[in-house]
Amino acid sequence: MSVKNKTWKSEVIKTFQLTDKDTGSPEVQVALLTNRIEKLSGHFGSHAKDEHSRR
Repeated sequence: MSVKNKTWKSEVIKTFQLTDKDTGSPEVQVALLTNRIEKLSGHFGSHAKDEHSRR
């Protein structure tokens, strides 16, 4: 996992966590998946032929 990836992931976790060590609550999981979907949607907008990443 790259440093850039760890940075945005930790920011999302801090925003939605319920306790200090919470990383598995539904709120955190949904926020992480939503963020990942948004990033992939932007990627596919500019790389329409990238079928490998759609898996």
